[in-house]
Amino acid sequence: MKKRWLLNLILLAVVAGLITFLYVRPKTEVNKTTEYEVSPYKLAEFNAISIEFPAKAAVTFEKVDKYWRLTAPYKTRADQMSVQRILAIVAAKSHQKIVTDDMEKFGLVNPSFKLKLFRDKNNAEEFLFGTHSPLTDEQYIAHKGTVYLVSNSYAEAASTQVIEMVDKAPLKPTEKVAGFDFSRLEQWESSRLNLDLVDGQWKVSIKEAKPLQNEMNEWVDYSWVHTLAKSVELYTPDHKMVYPSFEIKLADGSKVHFDKIQESPDLLLGRPDEGIMYTFPSDAGFVMLNPPINLPNK
Repeated sequence: MKKRWLLNLILLAVVAGLITFLYVRPKTEVNKTTEYEVSPYKLAEFNAISIEFPAKAAVTFEKVDKYWRLTAPYKTRADQMSVQRILAIVAAKSHQKIVTDDMEKFGLVNPSFKLKLFRDKNNAEEFLFGTHSPLTDEQYIAHKGTVYLVSNSYAEAASTQVIEMVDKAPLKPTEKVAGFDFSRLEQWESSRLNLDLVDGQWKVSIKEAKPLQNEMNEWVDYSWVHTLAKSVELYTPDHKMVYPSFEIKLADGSKVHFDKIQESPDLLLGRPDEGIMYTFPSDAGFVMLNPPINLPNK
């Protein structure tokens, strides 16, 4: 029995010593992967962008009244998030930072495209996009003579088809809805339907209508303020054609004209002043052109 107790004490001492050794021994530093910032810039520093390709026209943007616009290859409102994704290159980080004169090795002598970000016309930062790494499928870029390896997403954002960079909202962010003139649409032609926001209340030109203010506000917000087309394309009005049309009245007294090109299977709306045609699913399109005015027999 005495020997067993001695053996247990010896084992306990060994375990305690091992625990003490593991606790007090010098800790081995865990290797951390170093990340390098591609640039020190902020997105808000820039007010113009140029994406230059070897074999096709450049794509350019300009910030006007705090909002981005496409300025080439055609002029129209830009999708703001698409532009932010392009600008995101300034916040990119890389696990590789290579200072070299051998730019050809990384496909940067004849880059796939150049991205230029302008503070003003004489002050630009240039990013070159080269080949991809066969190991990670990331892409080599160069800025100020230094090569970095970054995610493919930055090149994808800058080389998206131009039409996909057009704003899919039918109204500008600065256009505040104050009314609708639907009197030239077939379903409202006989009643000459007009809606007007007067002192915060929606008034309907049809005397039998009994609109609920919350429903009307939700309809405007859902169908016109926050709605996005599923696709857009360039639109040049055919002056030989007469389309059903309507106008949205704005708070500043101006109006936005829309041509209704087609109602089914998708609703197609042309906005002549911006040269854009918007495609909406038929169910959403029906709601857009039929406000909840609560007619007795409607």
